[in-house]
Amino acid sequence: MPLPRRIRLARGVRGQDTVTPLETLRRKAAGCTACPLYRHTTQTVFGEGDGRARSVLVGEQPGHEEDLAGRPFVGSAGRLLDRALGEAGLDRSRLYVTNAVKHFKWRKDRSGGKRRIHERPSQSEVEACRPWLEQELSLIRPEVIVCLGVTAAQAVLQRRVTISASRASPSPRRRAFAPA
Repeated sequence: MPLPRRIRLARGVRGQDTVTPLETLRRKAAGCTACPLYRHTTQTVFGEGDGRARSVLVGEQPGHEEDLAGRPFVGSAGRLLDRALGEAGLDRSRLYVTNAVKHFKWRKDRSGGKRRIHERPSQSEVEACRPWLEQELSLIRPEVIVCLGVTAAQAVLQRRVTISASRASPSPRRRAFAPA
């Protein structure tokens, strides 16, 4: 049975008169405490874009700027992505962009500065976020999932991946993300 695209709010509830299942999921994810990363970040950074997108781009995790803005791919990697999408003739508004991990993992700048330095998330942190990614993909049901890096590829494919062996290689979509 297909999932509903919109759910009506009860009478008397302020705000929009409809809320999408993705928005409901986003609100639930905002309170995620499944791993320790939430303790040192500004907020959960959930995916965004067209909830009916044919293509989903999955990155590793939000960065410093994304953590502050609460939106995926708005920092330097996002600007690079936007430029590449433009050169390829793709409209970002017709895509959905998200990350395998929804909180920014970082360490303090060792030189004593105020910068937060990116650290790769552990496998347990990726696994803690797996339900959010699975539900996003289940609701969107994209035809194509583009993994932007090894962490994203391992999260989507649920197996060890090396970029050198997998670069630009299509993989059959796993049924792990199919709606129940």
